[in-house]
Amino acid sequence: MDRYICIHGHFYQPPRENSWLETIELQDSAAPYHDWNERITAECYGPNASSRILDGHQRIVKIVNNYARISFNYGPTLMAWLQQAQPRLYQRVLDADTESQAQFSGHGSAIAQAYNHIILPLANRRDKYTQVLWGIRDFVHRFGRMPEGMWLPETAVDVESLEMLAMLGVRYTILAPHQCARVRKIGTRKWTEVAGGHVDPTMAYDMRLPSGRKLAVFFYDGPISRGIAFERLLTRGEDFAGRLFGAFSHERPWAQLVHIATDGETYGHHHSYGDMALAYALEYIEKTEAAKLTIYGEYLEKHPPTHQAEIIDRTAWSCAHGVERWQSNCGCNSGGRPGWTQEWRAPLRAALDWLRDELAPRFEDIGRTHLVEPWLARDDYISVVLDRSPENVERFFERNARHKLTPDQETTVLKLMELQRHAMLMYTSCGWFFDELSGIETVQIIQYAGRAVQLAQELFGVDLEKSFLDKLSLAKSNVPENQDGRVIYKKYVEPAKVDLPKVAAHYAATQLFRGHPREASIYCYQVERSDYQRLDAGRMKLGVGRAKVTSRLTRDSAEVAFACMHFGDHNLIGGIRTIHSDADYTSLVESVTEPFNQADFPQAILRLDQVGTETFSLRMLFRDEQRLILDEILDSTLRTAEGAYRQLFVQHSPLMRFLSGLGVPLPPAFKTAAEFILNLDLNREIQGPTPDPQRIAGLIKESAAWRAQLDTTQFKYILERVLDSLCDRFRLNTEMPQLVALDNMVSIVLALPFKVDLSQSQNAYYELRQQFHALPEGMPHDANWKKLYQALGEKLLICMSE
Repeated sequence: MDRYICIHGHFYQPPRENSWLETIELQDSAAPYHDWNERITAECYGPNASSRILDGHQRIVKIVNNYARISFNYGPTLMAWLQQAQPRLYQRVLDADTESQAQFSGHGSAIAQAYNHIILPLANRRDKYTQVLWGIRDFVHRFGRMPEGMWLPETAVDVESLEMLAMLGVRYTILAPHQCARVRKIGTRKWTEVAGGHVDPTMAYDMRLPSGRKLAVFFYDGPISRGIAFERLLTRGEDFAGRLFGAFSHERPWAQLVHIATDGETYGHHHSYGDMALAYALEYIEKTEAAKLTIYGEYLEKHPPTHQAEIIDRTAWSCAHGVERWQSNCGCNSGGRPGWTQEWRAPLRAALDWLRDELAPRFEDIGRTHLVEPWLARDDYISVVLDRSPENVERFFERNARHKLTPDQETTVLKLMELQRHAMLMYTSCGWFFDELSGIETVQIIQYAGRAVQLAQELFGVDLEKSFLDKLSLAKSNVPENQDGRVIYKKYVEPAKVDLPKVAAHYAATQLFRGHPREASIYCYQVERSDYQRLDAGRMKLGVGRAKVTSRLTRDSAEVAFACMHFGDHNLIGGIRTIHSDADYTSLVESVTEPFNQADFPQAILRLDQVGTETFSLRMLFRDEQRLILDEILDSTLRTAEGAYRQLFVQHSPLMRFLSGLGVPLPPAFKTAAEFILNLDLNREIQGPTPDPQRIAGLIKESAAWRAQLDTTQFKYILERVLDSLCDRFRLNTEMPQLVALDNMVSIVLALPFKVDLSQSQNAYYELRQQFHALPEGMPHDANWKKLYQALGEKLLICMSE
């Protein structure tokens, strides 16, 4: 067959982790999900690993892993998050690459990506090299093989970046058609100009580099790729496939490759059910046999380039002005904000470039004291990022240290490496892509810069923050209250900063509310408590203790004493002091507990203020735990409110029913009481140990009678999490109680007046069904189990005819 189709998906999210905690904190804008990674995973990444193919009755005929039949890349930082937060999906992505090798002549469907998505043409040579190297080593660590190809962030390209790819063993990359300047047949001298997107995308091209190395380049089909991303081509999978077939021409004598490239999020996040359109199109292409599905590595092996190409330097797929979108007000933006400008892009990049160049010589000077070659150590540090176990860190020291390091020197080296990691993270491309300086993505990269500034202070004893903020202040916000980069830094970055005393403060407050084991993990910190005393006096609570706080990333540590008092509601204060002796700690304990025991609370509060150099309140806690504690504090208040609302609801229910029956609008007080109580009762029933379908149906009916507004968004999210939990239990244990519990909850969900996503239940059912079919004896259960299992499959719209 001389016709091939390849679909490439670029799956990527910017790193969103708090720079000091190495975890994503609660993002309210992604509600009801915890954060945007979780939300987009539910809408796109997960569905593409288990996509449905339906029959004419909308029943599931097959669930397929799209990743196994397309070319794809996953951003390394996104893969790291998946590994921790979504381990089952993470494994499905890895399995897809293994499965694809059987289909595509030993070539895997996954390719690598430059590490944290910086715009390579705007980076210096050293950063380009490290970004490509880290992307390759991350890929090898996860997929267990060398990548054949590499995705360039935003397909931003220059010759020097291609040299890095070729030098490190990458065989090909993928670019947009407008990035090709000219082509010629290998062995001939005449070039054909193809600028403006006129390159023929149906073949591979050889790129000869100044060093003598070469690299294959694939220029994707621009019109079809745009149609998928922006022209609703994913409405029907058959139309999608038809558009791909339409790109072939009888006039081309070579083995044609029709291939497209889009953001992977197109298939589900940007376009609902886009994953299903993709799955159907892939199935349709295979069934019609009008073309063969392939991936770039396989096509390249079977059909080596016959033509050479030259690129247009410093261009990208998402900017019509080269790579100006990431350094100037070129006019490229997200749209929808008339009057806004992106003049802030240039001073932002200038500030970061200044910071990078201020850090580099200092990094070299101190680095050479302890390391054979500091920049080579930085290149090797990806091994530690991927595995922070003590044994692996020791191996890193053995490979790179100039001499045997003391514990303090090890901390210095690790801080140097973290300094450089953040100095690269601060160039993540999304910081410039969107419209506003105070946007979440831009604040994120400024936060990375803030962490680098803090580490520089600790390592070099130099305060770069003032000069950095002076330069950052030249970047002006479109939002009047945010003013400029300096204000944004003070408003969003300063509160996010963490040091060892702040970790201790967080520990002290959470210890008072919900307790910790003697050795506790607080994000990327370890806390070892050596003493703790708690005193209670009515609503007042006092906790006093001593602990050692250690960063698991840098091994930096401090021993601190803490005291924390909660005197009702949100009123919480505390103090932290670095201690140097047992006597120092004993004195602190006596100073604070004595007035508390005597109920002299004003004096106790005064003593808390005098505990040490660091004081704190509830406002300083890390976001997720802050919200948990606030929920706990609010619980008693809400119980009081519940009593009042329930009394109003119960006592006046007959009158409310009478008014509702007459079609008279309920007075606001009655309506508020009804909505509060009905939502509360429904929430409790759904999350109870054994939800009662009749009770839930009754509450739904009552809500309709009162015309009460249910919080359906939150209920959907809760029900989906409950179903996920039941599915996990059913996967581990398929006995009757687990099946009954899952069937019961599915029945409840199907009876609701709003739609709940059943995909995880369908996935679990389908997986087990496939496993049972593979067993010689079939389902290892009795007739009653099989009957209920069959009924559950019908409820889940699984086609049971196979």
